[in-house]
Amino acid sequence: MTATSEESACELLEVVPMVMREIRSQMRSQGSLDLTVPQFRMLAFVNRNKGSSLCEVADHIGLTSPSASTLVDGLLERGLMTREEHPDDRRRVRLAITGRGRAILEASSRGTMAYLSKKLSSVSADEREVIVKAMETLRSVFTSSTLKGA
Repeated sequence: MTATSEESACELLEVVPMVMREIRSQMRSQGSLDLTVPQFRMLAFVNRNKGSSLCEVADHIGLTSPSASTLVDGLLERGLMTREEHPDDRRRVRLAITGRGRAILEASSRGTMAYLSKKLSSVSADEREVIVKAMETLRSVFTSSTLKGA
């Protein structure tokens, strides 16, 4: 049986929120890290995209610039991120992750990765290969028109 694009879209709409709920729940259970999923995604994006602008981060996370700015302000206050003027346009800022931010990002990634790995250990090797191939396909479809993301 060949799935239609509509059937594939329906599956994505149903499964992705379930996966994100699991990830959110796992991140919350790591209470000492105190990092929300949007904060994690922001730190991960800025870590991969050095000197990102607020607009780029907002677009990646799916927030308005004012909402992303509030999120950035919280990360700045906690010393997880820095903000500096862009050398060519002082109206723009460049964001960077601090050493402390990177450490928290890595710890959160490790914990969540361990959880997901354990969760997927009950799946056969062939099924895990299908998951990897599906994620590669989704990445290519959804990054063709966007920046690199988390």
